[in-house]
Amino acid sequence: MSKDTWRAWLSEHALPLWSGIGFDAGRRLFHERLTFDRQPIPLPALRLMVQARQVSTYCRAQLDGFGSTADQALTCLHEVQNRYWHADDAAGWIFSLGPDGRPADRRRDLYAHAFILFAYGWAYRVSNDPTYLKVARETALEIDQIFQTDRGGYLDTVPPADTIHRQNPHMHLLEAYLVLFDVSGDPFYLDYAQRLVTLALEHFILPGTGMLLEFLDSAWEPLQAAGHNRVEPGHLFEWSWLFSEFARLAPNAPNMEAVRLARGRLAEAALAHGVDPETLVVCDAMTEHGKRLEDSTRIWPQTEFIRVLALQAREGDPRADDFIARQSRCFFEKYAPARLSGGWIDRLDVHGMPLSDHMPASSLYHIYGGATAILSR
Repeated sequence: MSKDTWRAWLSEHALPLWSGIGFDAGRRLFHERLTFDRQPIPLPALRLMVQARQVSTYCRAQLDGFGSTADQALTCLHEVQNRYWHADDAAGWIFSLGPDGRPADRRRDLYAHAFILFAYGWAYRVSNDPTYLKVARETALEIDQIFQTDRGGYLDTVPPADTIHRQNPHMHLLEAYLVLFDVSGDPFYLDYAQRLVTLALEHFILPGTGMLLEFLDSAWEPLQAAGHNRVEPGHLFEWSWLFSEFARLAPNAPNMEAVRLARGRLAEAALAHGVDPETLVVCDAMTEHGKRLEDSTRIWPQTEFIRVLALQAREGDPRADDFIARQSRCFFEKYAPARLSGGWIDRLDVHGMPLSDHMPASSLYHIYGGATAILSR
C-alpha cells in the first residue's frame, strides 16, 4: 500500500467528507457522528473534545499541504471559544453544548481540556496569531486551578465521579504541552511536559516492564491486584510516540535515559502481547501479564501502531516497512472500505464484524496522525 494511496484517501475522501457533510455550517460546529450512508446523526449534545480534535486536524492538514482547510477550523474554534469557555461564568471549559447553544453538561473534564489546548497549539502554528497562545496559557493555568491534586497529577473530572486516576487524560495533556512548546518555544509548556513524563515513569509504567496501567487508585498505585490491571496496547504505542517527541524536543532532560528506555519497552510490550502475530491487528485490551481482556479491535490502536512503525522505519528497523504495508492493507480492507468513501468502521468483533452502527468523527484525529506519519517517513 503506497503513500499515494494514503494521500489520495485523505485528500479526496476523508478530509472532504468530514469538513463537508461532517460540518454543520449553521452552528459552525462539526457533527460528532455520521451514518454509514454519510448522513449526520443529531445528538442531544456536542462534546468539546470532538470539536477540538477536528479543529486540530484541519489546521494540521493545511500545514501538510492538503489545501486551504484551516479557515473553517478556525471559524469553528472561534465559535467553540465563545460557547464552551467560561460558558457558565466559571473557570475552564464546559464538557458539552446543547442544540440551543447553551451548556448541556457543565462538568470540567481533563481529557477535553487537553484537546482544546492541543487545538490552540495547531491554530497558532497555522495562523501565527498570538491570541491563540494567550488562550492556551490561560487554559493551562485554569487546568491547575481546577484539576490539580495534592499528590501530583490531576483529577479526571470536576466534580469527580470517583477516586480513580486515569492515565489517558494525562497522556493527551502531555501531547498538548509538547505541541505548544514546539510551536512557541515557551519553556512554560516544557516544564509541564516534564512533570507529566515523570509521573508516567514513576506511577503509570510498572517497573522493569513496558506495561502502562490504565487505572490507578487515589495514591497513584495499581487499582487492581497483580495480573488483573487493564493495559491498552494502543496507548502503549501512543506513549512510545510521545516519549519520542519528548526526546526530540528536550534531548537534555534529566531523565532522558529512562525516557528512551521506556519508549522502546512500551512499543515492544504492545507488539509482543497486544498484536496478533499473523494479522498484525492490535487488540483493545490485555492485563499487565499479557493476557487478553478483549478480542474486539478499534480503529485507533491500528493507526497508533502505524505511527510508531513509521518512526521505526525512519530509524532503520528492517521489519517496519513490511509491517506498514500489511497494516495499511488491513486498514483499507477492514476499517475503511471503499464503500464508505472516506468514512470508517470504528470497532470490529473477533470475527471482523462491525460493533458500531455509525461513523464517529473523533477517529479522524488518530487516523490523520498515523497516515501523515507514513507520508513523512
